[in-house]
Amino acid sequence: MSPHRIALLFNANKVYDRQVISGIGQYLKSTRVEWDLFMEEDFRCRTLGIQHWRGDGIIADFDDPAVAETLTHLPMPVVAVGGSYADDSQYPPNTPYVATDNTKLVRLAYDHLIAQGLQRFAFYGLPPSPGNRWAHERETAFLQMIDADGLEGMVYRGSPTSAGGWGRAQEDMVAWVKSLPKPIGVIAVTDARARQLLQACVVADVPVPEQIAVVGIDNDPMAQLLSRIPLTSVTQGAEEMGRMAAQVLHQMLHGGDCTNTRVLVPPVGINVQASSLHQPMRSPHVMRARHYIRQYACLGIKTEQVADYVGISRTLLEEHFKRELKQTVHQTILEHKLEMARAMLEDSSIPLADVAVRCGFTSLQYMYAVFRREFNCTPRQFLSMARA
Repeated sequence: MSPHRIALLFNANKVYDRQVISGIGQYLKSTRVEWDLFMEEDFRCRTLGIQHWRGDGIIADFDDPAVAETLTHLPMPVVAVGGSYADDSQYPPNTPYVATDNTKLVRLAYDHLIAQGLQRFAFYGLPPSPGNRWAHERETAFLQMIDADGLEGMVYRGSPTSAGGWGRAQEDMVAWVKSLPKPIGVIAVTDARARQLLQACVVADVPVPEQIAVVGIDNDPMAQLLSRIPLTSVTQGAEEMGRMAAQVLHQMLHGGDCTNTRVLVPPVGINVQASSLHQPMRSPHVMRARHYIRQYACLGIKTEQVADYVGISRTLLEEHFKRELKQTVHQTILEHKLEMARAMLEDSSIPLADVAVRCGFTSLQYMYAVFRREFNCTPRQFLSMARA
């Protein structure tokens, strides 16, 4: 019996789509189902000619309205994957649908910011467009939560991301960041938008997370790599969505009636990093200093450079640090470097020498000496104990 020919119509250049595809692959391996899979070579999602494709079934991203419109009436099993909707009429008719639960994604981010003691909140979304309906659902969920708590929520949609208009878009975002009442927690509709927001905070010289605490959605490793400040992010259940979509299609290929199947997949959890760990600071000098340290600690900065940035003497800055944080500026810099090193040690593909250099230690030997002094163990031993 020849394997079923299945088309996967996703934009696999996006982390969310790749995770869905990964979940499909996990289902195939765990069940030993044999499918002959078709995907575009460059990982883009194109529907051109799909009506003439001689296959047995399709799993597709229905957040793309062009895909949804093209596939709705195809005479073969189709499983839709996309965002959830509060209004049931927004789902495609007579099509099984596996959805990420947009309300729960936002709820997890919102509850986390509340737990940090924040009382003001904003949402950084996307401009309205047919392909951004999922973003509008997240924005609406945010506003409903704010309204239920009797608070006023601010929404900023910004501009579409394009190289030509990026300069103006960033200027507008910096102006919005400066205009926000502070302290405030901001939920970004994706990690990509969260990264833009963190950049705007750096340009605007607004401390994160003391004055603006940021949470993204996707837990995208690329966003982490490109951000100076580690980003807190909600992890979608995208792999589970892929597994569920594959399971539904498998049932349909064997005669199952899944026409009215609808599955809402909750988020996996939240990866908490520095961007959202709001700690109220009495001293504006400490607030500015920590903002600078988060950006440049791994570049080998010294206490004098931090004091110069803040605009006060080293002695006075040390007094503020001891009063507010019960530690010196140097200890705060070292603490940040060790935090970054511990995070990098999680990736066994990164050589220890590279970890030392990228975290601002003068040599691998010096990093070993610091770990022994601070934790009484080597970096690898520390990682093993943390995992135990």
